[in-house]
Amino acid sequence: MYLRAKTLDDLLRKVFGKLLKSTNYVLSTKGHSSELHGVLLELSDPRARLSRTEVKGTLFSCLGELLWYLSGTNELEFIRYYIPRYEEYSDDGKTIYGGYGSRLFNMWNHYNQVDNVIGLLKRRPSSRQAVIQLFDARDIVDKHADIPCTCTLQFIIRKSRLYMFTCMRSNDAFLGLPHDIFAFTMLQEVMARSLGVELGSYKHMVGSLHLYENNRNMAEQYIKEGWQSMVSMPSMPVGDPWVSIDRLLEVELKIRKGDGIKLDELKIDKYWMDLAFLLQIFQLSKVHGNEAKIMDIEKLMSSDAYKIYIQKRQDRALKNAPPEQLDLS
Repeated sequence: MYLRAKTLDDLLRKVFGKLLKSTNYVLSTKGHSSELHGVLLELSDPRARLSRTEVKGTLFSCLGELLWYLSGTNELEFIRYYIPRYEEYSDDGKTIYGGYGSRLFNMWNHYNQVDNVIGLLKRRPSSRQAVIQLFDARDIVDKHADIPCTCTLQFIIRKSRLYMFTCMRSNDAFLGLPHDIFAFTMLQEVMARSLGVELGSYKHMVGSLHLYENNRNMAEQYIKEGWQSMVSMPSMPVGDPWVSIDRLLEVELKIRKGDGIKLDELKIDKYWMDLAFLLQIFQLSKVHGNEAKIMDIEKLMSSDAYKIYIQKRQDRALKNAPPEQLDLS
């Protein structure tokens, strides 16, 4: 099955529609699900990587998970700050065995697979060998609470554009797919900038694409929202992105740890500055009463693409406020 769309929302509508009609039912360790086998998804505009719906309009958890990968770590403490349910997938309460970050940047304790691929494509731009391996044969020798759903990431340069092909053994269409597409297309753009080429399309191949029974109602609600506006993320700045990524990771750690930081004094491109502002907004929105501070930060941002996510986060914080603090006028 081949499904193609320009935006993530258009793609999700097609995916959910097919899964809601599927008569292939499976009982797995996580419950009942409907399933599609051997699916190829294509996102023709990889920057249209964020859903703009009420049901799936998640930005902050996507950004947190991406930075967890880019940090090169598999520590639970990092990702739990953005996605608490990751606790369920830790073997030891400290790490996530199947975490992608350590596998991307420190596979088998000494292979930086991202650097290897960048170096290869710089030497041989037409190479077909630019593959990153995430799933490993050793992952199924012993039982773990989490092993990688992603098998490989392949990068191909053709006509000065970088195309990416992700191969998944398994993919939760409702919870996992939007996060995976966000993180992998961001990595695709990082790699394209590192190689000095433009962005090609993104393809996502899945052996088992499934929708769990407890998410069917939400998938139906998603479809009922109707078509969304086509708004892509801004283009990543031209040039080597890794210095800015390192600075953003430093900022992320300070914000997550509650250390003081003056973001407006950071000397990074406005694209990366906006992401730093989003991290600060996420931290502020965890505590009711910071609405004015959030609005002040939002005014400093260079792109309007994130406004709906910031508003959604503010609304969520307001709903969690004690009744006596709510303005019901």
